[in-house]
Amino acid sequence: MTHTTDTTDAQGDETPLDPVDRVLAHSESRSSASIFGAAQALQDAATVSYGDTDGDQWDREERAALRRVPGLSTELEDVTEVEYRQLRLENVVLVGVYPQGSQEDAENSLRELAALAETAGAVVLDGVLQRRPHPDPATYIGRGKAAELRDLVAAVGADTVIADTELAPSQRRALEDVVKVKVIDRTTVILDIFSQHAKSREGKAQVELAQLEYLLPRLRGWGDSMSRQAGGQVGAGGAGMGSRGPGETKIELDRRRIRTKMAQLRKQLRDFAPAREAKRSERKRNTIPSVAIAGYTNAGKSSLLNRLTSAGVLVENALFATLDATVRRAEASDGRVYTLTDTVGFVRNLPHQLVEAFRSTLEEVGDADVLVHVVDGSHPDPAAQLATVRDVMGDVGARSTREIVVFNKADLVDDDTRLVLRGLEPGALFVSSRTGEGVDQLRAVIEEALPLPAVEVRALVPYDRGDLISAVHESGHIVSTSHEEDGTAVHAHVSARLAADLAPYAV
Repeated sequence: MTHTTDTTDAQGDETPLDPVDRVLAHSESRSSASIFGAAQALQDAATVSYGDTDGDQWDREERAALRRVPGLSTELEDVTEVEYRQLRLENVVLVGVYPQGSQEDAENSLRELAALAETAGAVVLDGVLQRRPHPDPATYIGRGKAAELRDLVAAVGADTVIADTELAPSQRRALEDVVKVKVIDRTTVILDIFSQHAKSREGKAQVELAQLEYLLPRLRGWGDSMSRQAGGQVGAGGAGMGSRGPGETKIELDRRRIRTKMAQLRKQLRDFAPAREAKRSERKRNTIPSVAIAGYTNAGKSSLLNRLTSAGVLVENALFATLDATVRRAEASDGRVYTLTDTVGFVRNLPHQLVEAFRSTLEEVGDADVLVHVVDGSHPDPAAQLATVRDVMGDVGARSTREIVVFNKADLVDDDTRLVLRGLEPGALFVSSRTGEGVDQLRAVIEEALPLPAVEVRALVPYDRGDLISAVHESGHIVSTSHEEDGTAVHAHVSARLAADLAPYAV
């Protein structure tokens, strides 16, 4: 229920502000996902299914498994405390600010934040919005509204407040001082999800680098512990001879350690580049076309990859379930081989630290020959999804790449919605990874969009050089073949390297 009466800020501000608008109702009998209606970012549990086309899903079982936390036993040495994520979920309240005329967009953003918080392992108890021209530079929502938020937090029993933006360090501290519980922002939640879901060494290094870049300007001193100086006498608790000097406060020491660690991570990520580049160069040398599947988080990219190739990639009804790029081999109907790459999803206000840290992963999108842009057809705001993804694709140099727009989850879309989506993207395809609707048509469109190899050849290949014919079938595009008395006559488009091998038999 949204209230519409005007109030004045408790600090005595002259400009009347609209009250905090209630967006998410508190409910003890229902899970937080069930109260968001059609605008939730997560798919309704009743419509989620995992079929044979998804392959083995060992990763999902591992992700939901019990996790032991060593060193927490307080009674017996041989007993290790066990925690299960759902037993230690944080109770959170969401808060956002929006200007005049953008209430619907703000509500969708807050519902998406609720799905992010749930994916990170939190229970969303309530969510509120405040209408004001600009966020308050001190406390984000103003001191009067911060006091109201404190009362709401106390009433519902929350232990964390999440702001639907990236807060300045001073805003977070000032808001914490008023509401008396931990305050975090949207960026922190996204970074937390990434840290939970990263599996490969490169993915973990990328996430850690992004977290440290975010943390560096937000280090907070707590009393005397952050202002101790190195040096002093041994008997007085100092380090003794050789340690005296200008000294270094603890917060300075922490900053230096973080910068050192960031330098190590950047070097580590640079060391990963040659191997990835070698694989990419080998595919290019053999003129194997690449198709990248990109799109908004939870749009169904991994499900679509599994449907097209039975890849067995992790499929989960969660935001950012996929972080590591997965490359799979696919074969066109004419025998040509190409690769399909599943990439990390995008989200509105994706932290710039993540865009930079995951630039190497996003390069897979920029270097692709064809881009399959997957959009959740059942989402309440598909236009925003399209715009967000295209903005990020522009940042990684993929604006000129051939784009195939796919509205996924077509089994959840009615005919009226299809007309609206068709008006949004007239050339788009409707596909359902769940039922298989439209998948064959998508496969045909992808094959048609694959670039032809550079060189056109006509050759009569002797029958004892079947290896060359096999190579033409695998990496070239055959126009025609016929079996003659002296060998196989072939007319095809092939790579420059294969054309050189076929040159002796050219006709």
